[in-house]
Amino acid sequence: MDAADVCVVSSRDGRGGLVVRIGIPLVDVYLEFLGGRCRPNTVLAAAYDLKVFFAVVARPADQVLPADVLGFITAQRAGRGGSRALQAVGVAGESGGVSAATVRRRLSIVSGFFAFLQARGDVAVNPVPRGLPTRRERSRPGQGVPLVRAARRLPRILSPAEVDALMATLRTNRDRAMVAAMVLGGLRRCEVVGLRLEDLRVAERRVFVAEGKAGRQRLIPVSGRFFAAVAAYLDTERPPGAGTERVFVVLKGPRRGQPLSATGMEEILAAARRGAGPGWPTRPAMSCGTRA
Repeated sequence: MDAADVCVVSSRDGRGGLVVRIGIPLVDVYLEFLGGRCRPNTVLAAAYDLKVFFAVVARPADQVLPADVLGFITAQRAGRGGSRALQAVGVAGESGGVSAATVRRRLSIVSGFFAFLQARGDVAVNPVPRGLPTRRERSRPGQGVPLVRAARRLPRILSPAEVDALMATLRTNRDRAMVAAMVLGGLRRCEVVGLRLEDLRVAERRVFVAEGKAGRQRLIPVSGRFFAAVAAYLDTERPPGAGTERVFVVLKGPRRGQPLSATGMEEILAAARRGAGPGWPTRPAMSCGTRA
């Protein structure tokens, strides 16, 4: 089975909720289950990882064996199993195929899927091994060797001079405010584009995040530099007739005044990284979190 034979299809139900399917009945049941307890991005990520797994394994879910799972790990790390199911590794020192961290994430999703099937009675056992047995297994059960070892790397953080250089590449106060929220406040990209006007607590120098990761709410202190950029953006750039409560909106084109999407923000960050030169981190929020 090629990766092109399994497709992730998303739509909206009658209540506006996200519906994700890949065309494999048992997987679709699992995704529906996830949709009731996880965030939409989590469901989409699980759908894609399961799509990759079944595109490589090419077996029905109730016929998957531990040997198939081990073969999947080898195919992912070696770069086999269909190029469209793989992605290049951009970290020096990694072998072909995807990174070890990606394989571990995919194995976690696959293991959760089969645990769900086991709880339902669709399969007798979970075919994803917990680890490889060792000589100490008899005295210390469950302490086997992990299936995939991933190197732990510290994120690359920005120095104050680098933050200034990055800000200098941005053309609008809106863009400078968004990057400041990530670099100086540690907000994620989706949290930034989801900010509402009422979430800005200027007197407290804090920002309320109503829709954080896993649906968590947070109240975050942010540098006054962010609020100064937001004030300049609201005074001079934000369209006065914008019919949305979102802080950051599109400034030009047919969507002018509408909420800025995560894709639009990605394009802004990509342009800023190109302007600042090579070697810049892909997640500016890590600079704030690592320094803290």
